[in-house]
Amino acid sequence: MLNSESLNNVLENKEISRQSILEIYHNAIKDPTELFSTAQILREKYKGNSVTFSKKAFLNIINLCKDSCSYCTYKAEPGEEKLSLMSNQQTTELLELAKKYKCVEALFVTGEQPEQRYQEARDWLKENGFSSTSEYLIHASEIALEKGLFPHTNAGNLNYDEMRELKKTNVSMGLMLENISKRLTEKGMPHYLATSKRPKARLEILENSGKLRIPMTTGILIGIGETIEEIIDSLLAIKELHQKYGNIQEVILQNFQPKQDTRMKDEPSADEKYFKTIVAISRIMMPEMNIQIPPNLSPKSYQSFLSVGINDWGGISPLTPDFVNPEFSWPEISKVDENSKSAGFKLKCRFPIYPEFFSFISKELQDKMKEIQNEEGLVKEEYWR
Repeated sequence: MLNSESLNNVLENKEISRQSILEIYHNAIKDPTELFSTAQILREKYKGNSVTFSKKAFLNIINLCKDSCSYCTYKAEPGEEKLSLMSNQQTTELLELAKKYKCVEALFVTGEQPEQRYQEARDWLKENGFSSTSEYLIHASEIALEKGLFPHTNAGNLNYDEMRELKKTNVSMGLMLENISKRLTEKGMPHYLATSKRPKARLEILENSGKLRIPMTTGILIGIGETIEEIIDSLLAIKELHQKYGNIQEVILQNFQPKQDTRMKDEPSADEKYFKTIVAISRIMMPEMNIQIPPNLSPKSYQSFLSVGINDWGGISPLTPDFVNPEFSWPEISKVDENSKSAGFKLKCRFPIYPEFFSFISKELQDKMKEIQNEEGLVKEEYWR
């Protein structure tokens, strides 16, 4: 029996109020022991002693973007050295290489609707025979499947029809909610020059993913100037969407790290104790959810997060860098395996879709996965190792 009545209620599968969550948080700031142990109990109950990851290739299709976030270093401008405009041939060659490396996931990432702002993006599309970025992504996803990889597209605010088309080839898709706060979109705040990050716009896309029954990865950014109330309201919004549609397959908790060529370069990175508290809060709010942190953004301590509620490392690539966080290299999979084992967990490789969401995708996609799938619905160990 814990001292906290609210945490005891969580362990008894009772719903807890927003106010109770806030109280748990404020108590944890003084002493996180009970919160952390509750999160650990729930993770063990629903996820056992394994931790998963997706072996991926990151295809940086086009990084022109109509938005400008204060912390983002992914976006490029025309003429910059980091500009990426992948041709059909480059995409195909990288997918072939990814297959040789026994990657499972083809992660397709683009800037936000680049052709709306840049002539260069329109010219690039025309050269490759496409009229829109989404059309290119549909084509690239088809090639990935042909090569034996499984597409996961993260291309910002795609519309309903675009998502419906991508569902035919993508086993899952992604869109970070980041935060539900309108305050963070005001002048001087991180999302002021990013219209696509308006909470209403993001929630509409996530709502559409539910209507379309697309297994969806979403999540929040931690340490960008938010309040605890804004974090909890963002997590509640994700929870409500999942309760309504049942399609949120995973919640990413991403800690802010300052980048040199951004407006927020002098802001401190997310405090680790605060970050761990949010991770544990997420677990008690959504006990059965798949919750991940990116290990490359906590390179010295990621394995310690296994004791506060996470059960997944997200995508790790043996081949391509993290183009969103290029200064943080992926850890070697063998090292993640070793560190997970030392913390008492068995590392397992999953598809970009979790087994419990297989019924959301077509029989054709399910059949393609069976070639490298084990009895748990994960990737055969002899394939990925």
